[in-house]
Amino acid sequence: MTRWEGVLGYPLELFMQSFQSKSQAFRRGFQEAMGAPVWVLFASMVGFGAIGKTHDVSLVWMGLTTLLVFALPGQIIMMEMMLAGVSWVTTGLVVALSSSRFITMAVTLFPQLDRKDHTPRLYATVHIMAMTAWAVCMNRFRDMAPEHRLPFFVGFGLPCWLLSVPATLLGHVAAGWVPQAFTLALVMLNPLFFLLSFAGARPLPNRAAVILGLLLGPWFFLWDADTSLLTTGLVGGTLAYFGAKAWSARSARLAADAQEPKP
Repeated sequence: MTRWEGVLGYPLELFMQSFQSKSQAFRRGFQEAMGAPVWVLFASMVGFGAIGKTHDVSLVWMGLTTLLVFALPGQIIMMEMMLAGVSWVTTGLVVALSSSRFITMAVTLFPQLDRKDHTPRLYATVHIMAMTAWAVCMNRFRDMAPEHRLPFFVGFGLPCWLLSVPATLLGHVAAGWVPQAFTLALVMLNPLFFLLSFAGARPLPNRAAVILGLLLGPWFFLWDADTSLLTTGLVGGTLAYFGAKAWSARSARLAADAQEPKP
């Protein structure tokens, strides 16, 4: 038996994505990002730039928020609060709260990296972690050796971050060419793509959380629109976690009962 846990008597390497080097893992992550993920994010950032133009926000400010923040919901909140004249302290606190999801994303993704990669340099790579990169890597990491996971993640996240800046600038310049309803639709492309990527992940709690969110979201919105998103995530995620845990335990018991010899 190798250092990998065996599956059905075979080494786990046989079931994993085979990379010859870290540079090959990086290139594979880059190639996968340059498919649908990067262009969906590109379109969303074009919509964000166009929204900024319609509110007379400067081109430089819009580009800097994408470069330095790289969190579309937080960027939109920052812009809205700035336009409303809210203090910078309050704006910073609200934007930080809206980006608190990155805490759970980081603590679930980065422990899967090779221990040799647990260095202070990880703080720099956190900046290129977006919803799509997290969802894809959570689904793909189990198929590759730990030492190849960080290069794959960097290869995936880097083009998403770098292309978001020119996308924002392009949307700002081209704001007058398309209707505002179209720019708003572009902004929603990225959350929709993330939802589909998250639902496509193999763990049962992920899919259960998406389904429960779709079912509970409208009801919580009618109950209290201001807290509906937080309430839906808390209730739906909790039910999905414990429900999937109970289902897995039941399936394990049934499998064990089926293997017991009958008298």
